[in-house]
Amino acid sequence: MNHHTASHDPVLVALSILIAALASYTALDLATRMRAASERARPAWLAAAATAMGGGIWSMHFVGMLAFRLPGVEISYDPFLTFLSLVVPIVVAAAAFAVVGRRPRALLVSGLAMGLGISGMHYTGMGAMRMAASVAYDPRWVVLSVVIAMCASVVALWLAFRKTSATQRLFAGLVMGLAISGMHYAAMEGASFQPANTVAGHAGHFVGRAPLAFLLAGATILILSIGIAAAVYDRASAERAQREASALKRSEERFRLLVEGIADHAMFMIEPNGAVGNWNLGARRLMGYGDDIVGTSYAILHTDEDRASGAPARALLEAERYGKSAVEAWRVRRDGSRFWAEATLVAVRNESGLITGFAKIVRDISERRQAQEALDRAREALTLSQKMETIGQLTGGVAHDFNNLLAAVLGSLELLKKRLQTDDPKIQRLVDNAMQGAQRGALLTQRLLAFARKQDLKPAVVDIAALVRGMAALLKFEAGVRIDTLFPLDLPNVKIDANQLELAILNLAVNARDAMPAGGLITISARDEQQEAGAPRYVALSVSDTGCGMDEETLKHAQEPFFTTKGIGKGTGLGLSMVHGLAEQSGGRLVLKSRLGVGTTAEIWLPVAEEEAALPAPRAESSAPMLRADRRLSVLLVDDDPLVLENTAAMLEDLGHAVVEARSGEEALDLLRRTQTVELVVTDYAMPVMTGLQLAEAVVVERPGTVILLSTGYAELPIDARSNLHRLSKPFDQAALEKAIQGAMRERGHARSVVA
Repeated sequence: MNHHTASHDPVLVALSILIAALASYTALDLATRMRAASERARPAWLAAAATAMGGGIWSMHFVGMLAFRLPGVEISYDPFLTFLSLVVPIVVAAAAFAVVGRRPRALLVSGLAMGLGISGMHYTGMGAMRMAASVAYDPRWVVLSVVIAMCASVVALWLAFRKTSATQRLFAGLVMGLAISGMHYAAMEGASFQPANTVAGHAGHFVGRAPLAFLLAGATILILSIGIAAAVYDRASAERAQREASALKRSEERFRLLVEGIADHAMFMIEPNGAVGNWNLGARRLMGYGDDIVGTSYAILHTDEDRASGAPARALLEAERYGKSAVEAWRVRRDGSRFWAEATLVAVRNESGLITGFAKIVRDISERRQAQEALDRAREALTLSQKMETIGQLTGGVAHDFNNLLAAVLGSLELLKKRLQTDDPKIQRLVDNAMQGAQRGALLTQRLLAFARKQDLKPAVVDIAALVRGMAALLKFEAGVRIDTLFPLDLPNVKIDANQLELAILNLAVNARDAMPAGGLITISARDEQQEAGAPRYVALSVSDTGCGMDEETLKHAQEPFFTTKGIGKGTGLGLSMVHGLAEQSGGRLVLKSRLGVGTTAEIWLPVAEEEAALPAPRAESSAPMLRADRRLSVLLVDDDPLVLENTAAMLEDLGHAVVEARSGEEALDLLRRTQTVELVVTDYAMPVMTGLQLAEAVVVERPGTVILLSTGYAELPIDARSNLHRLSKPFDQAALEKAIQGAMRERGHARSVVA
């Protein structure tokens, strides 16, 4: 059987050509790294390139042989000759790369030798074939295959030692792969096979031929891919190192120019041992040293504390390890003065990567640090303000709900006391104690509302000096506590609720007395304050003591509700909170100043009154008939809280009035439309859906002339509605309710509303 009866698997043929092209590209790529590598790494790259070239060609050859089909003949391979065919191309490729690498002029000789070695690999592999057939070779095809191998080898060596781009290497690898594959298949074309025995009708087969080919191809491609990846990684590392070296060189040049020209930064060079090498004009100006510092350890610029802790040495070590060390710390001038500095230490290396010194840059940032500290203080103040605002909203809501509960408790206790038919003094005392407790709770809610800036204030023009003099009887403490008052004669008036201001002054004076257990001096004074032209004017009313004072942490929390330093059972912690709320609600502020062991000063800043103090003008009598409150009234009572509703209804009925109850504004309007005899509407303000104020406006529209009494624990009503509304504060007892009804019923003309 001649070679014309043989055939090749087209898939495996294509796979062999792919392997040849990939091997050629990989060998060329690895060869470029061989040229760029150091003497120590060059042998490794040489071995990698030779293995890629020789091993890849052998793999192509073996896959090509596996693609060969000879009908009726089973083919196997001699292990030793197959292994020898693998070693031959790797050795000759390594030898050729090594020779040309040292002697470029030996390119042609090395290429011819490498081509002969590759041809020898092919025919050794052919000799490893074991089959029941004889092989003969056509000399012309043999010569052609050898010539192709030599030419491809010469071109490969020439390209391996030239600077080529990735695209050029890719194209060259494809061409060389085709050439090497051509060498193999040209040699196969010149081979003819004559089977020793044939069996008619029996198709030849090769057991496991295709799987073995793909396994070999996969292993080869994997190895070549690893080689390509190694070359790519090494090239990227080399390029990165080159960029870093160039950048470092440029950086050193720029640093040299900066050192010579910049006068507002201290810039100097430090030797590897930490001694000052040289420095610029800015360093002389900032640090105060002259050239006499050259050769001295740079640690002289650090504080004694830094030198004792080893900070200068640590900075050098950090810069050596990480390339840079940057800190903000104190630095010391020649005269011993300190300044807050931004200090940067940069390691300077030569081309071999060895440390040649350090570049030191020092900048005075004292002003920036002061600005940052001021910003931090402002942020802390804002955070505290937001916290106080949140607490104020919470306490306001709690006080409102608590007022409703106390209203029910007070009213019920008062009615119980009136109707209690007993002469037992113990029972009467218990009821009185319960009423006193409820009243103290009402006072507590008033303080909470004061802190939350939701208390009902009746501002008026007040002469502070006269008000304090009128409190003389209240400001008498133990014999060891002396009180002085200091007021200028031309002190302007302020606008504030006089009763609440008296309570605030008394609170501050009591706090001052408690801070002086062994006695001392309390000074109540005031001054006119206007911080700049055009700014609002204030009167700063201060209460100072000579007591124990407060530290910064205590002072920070002093205005918070329920915060006290007086111990358990000695204070509610609401005194300063109430004063703070009063000042804020009156358009001013509370300022606390204190030093531990020296004393405390509390200042209430209040806006100056624009109008002069005047007595209220008497009301003109009207000819309209007066509504009397000493008769039985038909009352519409509105409240969304069942306890308050039931309790208030009981107090009204006890006063002799007829009561109709409603739990919402909508229900109240419906009852009002169906009841024509309603003379008085008593309604809560804070109700869902429809507030008491909205209800009052609707009643005025539907039933003009109906008297409206509006009660609440809040004071947050529209400004335009406050002047024409009567107010009933929660919690209230029966006497307060009766008084409010009498005042409302005596109003003439349009119905008036009362709010608390």
